[in-house]
Amino acid sequence: MTTLDKARPRTTVPSRTGPRPGQQSRPLHTVRTSDLLALAGALAAAFGATGLLWTQIAPFSGTLGYVVVTWCLFVLFYAALVSFDENRPTVRDRVAAVVAHSLAVLVVAALADVIGYTFFKGWDALVHLNFYTQDVRTTGPLDPLTKGGVIHAIAGTLIEVGIAMAIAVPLGLLAAVFMHEVPGPLARFVRTVIDAMTAMPDVLAGLFIYATLILSLGRGYFGFAASCALAITALPIVARAGSVVLRLVPGGLTEASYALGAGQRRTVWHVTLPTARSGLATAVILGTARAIGETSPVLLTAGSTFHLNVNPLSGPMMSLPLFAYQSVNSPFEFEKARGFGAATTLLALVVALFAIARFIGGRGPGVLTTRQQRRVAASSRRDLARYAQHRAAYTAVEAPGYPLEKP
Repeated sequence: MTTLDKARPRTTVPSRTGPRPGQQSRPLHTVRTSDLLALAGALAAAFGATGLLWTQIAPFSGTLGYVVVTWCLFVLFYAALVSFDENRPTVRDRVAAVVAHSLAVLVVAALADVIGYTFFKGWDALVHLNFYTQDVRTTGPLDPLTKGGVIHAIAGTLIEVGIAMAIAVPLGLLAAVFMHEVPGPLARFVRTVIDAMTAMPDVLAGLFIYATLILSLGRGYFGFAASCALAITALPIVARAGSVVLRLVPGGLTEASYALGAGQRRTVWHVTLPTARSGLATAVILGTARAIGETSPVLLTAGSTFHLNVNPLSGPMMSLPLFAYQSVNSPFEFEKARGFGAATTLLALVVALFAIARFIGGRGPGVLTTRQQRRVAASSRRDLARYAQHRAAYTAVEAPGYPLEKP
């Protein structure tokens, strides 16, 4: 051993007095009594502290400021109460969960307030049967709610949106499939155009249709022109959302289809589109939501009328959003009630259309409808009968001592 080795300090290993403590598991989905007590205590402390600020300490006023300060103090008090029993990662997790849930509750409360206010203001008109079976051709602004209705606006909305989606959905899905299946400069150009149309103001679509179909042809207002304007507004939404959904289809499914010898058309029709059915239904719902609530394109192209018109190729046609807008701006209470009733009817119509679209397109990949199951069962029975017939023919031809040559 050299002198240099003797001068070096020896390496020592510290002794362990016991086993190292393991990590404590944090339950993420269970609600304990301490959590509820922390929430209640933080709420009580936040309301009490804000009340002292608003009434005794500071010259504050206003409901909005009271709610915002109460929420901020609630988050602080909740973090302090949770820190007494939990470690730092758990405190951060609980505070983030409380902030996310409280913001979600705020959004739902705002939506419920809008729906409730609209329903409350339109209840006086909704309770009358004539509101759903009559138009307002003979109804004045001072007439009671027992006279007149919105059947002309309901029919106009259904016809215009139906024609618009019949135009926008096939074109939008074709554009989505093209952007997904045919990469190249042309696909990038189409994507750029779709993005530009998404950000385009809706009134420009109405002005375009007004200049091309109304001024050029000299036909005046008619419902089909409004449908074309609504189709222009809904098409980029369907195409862009559909393109995003098609990207989520697993590449292994299409590769397996190509490996089995299927072409691109059959792969897209039988593999890609059925797999993305639910997402494509959501894309159609978004496009319908964009088109069904438009007012300015309809006003520029279909005009306004007080009588029922079910012919989209002739004469002005009313829609529910336009009727609600015109009626709510009226200074007469009965007209305002009809406007809020029309808005409530539009909400119910949107929910019904969305439910139908979700029911049609909400099935998972490979899930067959009842009609498709019956068709598959009938095809299986035909195949079984054909196999039995071939077997019977084979048995009749084959004789003892003269077996039929088999391949």
